[in-house]
Amino acid sequence: MDRTVAKDAKRWVVKIGSALLTDDGAGLDRAAIDGWVSQIATLLDQGNEIVLVSSGAIAEGIARLGWTQRPDSIDELQAAAAVGQMGLIQAYESSFERFTRATAQILLDHDDLANRQRYLNARGVLKKLMELGVVPIVNENDTVVTDEIRFGDNDSLAALVANLIDADLLVILTDKDGLYSANPDHDSTATLMPQAQADDDALDALVGDSASGLGRGGMVTKLQAARLAARSGCNTVIAGGRNEEVLLRVGRGDVVGTLLSASQKPITARKQWLAGQLQVKGQLILDAGAVAVLSKEGRSLLPVGVKGVSGEFSRGDLVSCVNEAGAEIARGLVNYSAVETLKIKGKGTELILEVLGYREDDELIHRDNMVVNAQL
Repeated sequence: MDRTVAKDAKRWVVKIGSALLTDDGAGLDRAAIDGWVSQIATLLDQGNEIVLVSSGAIAEGIARLGWTQRPDSIDELQAAAAVGQMGLIQAYESSFERFTRATAQILLDHDDLANRQRYLNARGVLKKLMELGVVPIVNENDTVVTDEIRFGDNDSLAALVANLIDADLLVILTDKDGLYSANPDHDSTATLMPQAQADDDALDALVGDSASGLGRGGMVTKLQAARLAARSGCNTVIAGGRNEEVLLRVGRGDVVGTLLSASQKPITARKQWLAGQLQVKGQLILDAGAVAVLSKEGRSLLPVGVKGVSGEFSRGDLVSCVNEAGAEIARGLVNYSAVETLKIKGKGTELILEVLGYREDDELIHRDNMVVNAQL
């Protein structure tokens, strides 16, 4: 099995899950952390650039607070994150000090990547830290984040960071050895899949929800993360974090875990940002002509092609464009609010001024602010 794409990767994002970091909830596994850090230090010495996306703050906080299970309320989760973040970062800092490697804590929430200026700021600081030889340690800002703006799991966060820094490889370390042909917990005949295309629809039937109460992920989120990472041409390896020297083996091109290859060409940084928006504020239902124009010709969306409008959105918000059957065709930043769009839908551009009394833009969504379905 050819693992050249992993062997040749120079810029990595490594994500470590909660179950691994906390030894299935028993508190931070310092020995395991030391092992991963030692491997990362070796990879850095070999000339690689690495951003570490680490779960574990909430799980560590739960252990420190003496709770027996993950709470449901947002304030308790935020409290656990605040307590656990201290121990998590301290553990990483102490471990990397053995290799005279400086670390930096980067806390992100969805707003940081939804806002174009903050997106660029995050991109800039991560690239500068890597240039300085510092190891950025990224986590979702669980202390202040709310359900409305959270990423949902650190697998998605890791994939978006891979898009953000134009990574070559995303490595997701988990408590499973990779992606199996069936659920290995219930099917003794299940076999590990060494390689697949990230966009292969047949993989959807092979993934299931997390059995652990520690994190919000599962194999389904890891597959989704691989598909997110593929937007920027980034390949993904899902592998068992407890396997000996797993990161070094990936770096050598050994067959370890499951390699999910990116089959599509990288899209531009701005298109990645648009596609990475997780909060769609509304929906536009398009007629057949508009669907053809967007999907086949790559042109802008005009009001005349819109048949229906749903949701409450403002100028500049992200909206989804669907056909009459409800299938998403594209998404983009809209130039008119929902109220305005309802008034001008189905009308020619020349009528916008007459209907609204003003005309900000000819296009409802400009093609430069749109990502079509093949890029989502």
